[in-house]
Amino acid sequence: MKALEEKILREGKILNGGSVLRVSSFLNHQIDCDFLTEIGAEIARLFAEDHVTKILTVEASGIALAVAAGAALHVPAVFAKKHKTSNLSGALYQTVVHSFTHNTDYTVTVEREYLCPGDRVLIVDDFLANGKAIEGLLDLIAQAGAEAVGAAIAIEKGFQEGGRTLRARGLRVESLAIIERMDESGITFRH
Repeated sequence: MKALEEKILREGKILNGGSVLRVSSFLNHQIDCDFLTEIGAEIARLFAEDHVTKILTVEASGIALAVAAGAALHVPAVFAKKHKTSNLSGALYQTVVHSFTHNTDYTVTVEREYLCPGDRVLIVDDFLANGKAIEGLLDLIAQAGAEAVGAAIAIEKGFQEGGRTLRARGLRVESLAIIERMDESGITFRH
């Protein structure tokens, strides 16, 4: 998505010697709502023929993108919670995911009533690096007896293994911007 690449170049900041891309000004802290609506529409276009019944993401930074995609596809967006709260029922799907950003493991949870057998689930997230969050979401989908139709990612770090690993497993991964290289000299996108 050319508009996303341009926005990354204009507003993104490279941190930690090229391992972290900060896009907090428009995607995962402050939200550019009009732009997010465009991203949601592009995800809906890419998966229009897949009969998606649910969107699934992990809290927190994937939620806004999942809602935009869900609105464009006219389906609910569900997010796996990283922290068990008192308002969760006892009937849960759970799995452990490793966060590249926070370098920690989380037990993520979805209530069984929101992820059902027969659901055709599209995973949506803001970033794909090592693919651990998506692997965790795939586990939740499998526990539910649902089907993963693919993953829609705003920004993929193509220089890390996540995208290659997931595609090799047969998962359809559609990344709107794939970064091939990122360092002090700038960002190069894969086309």
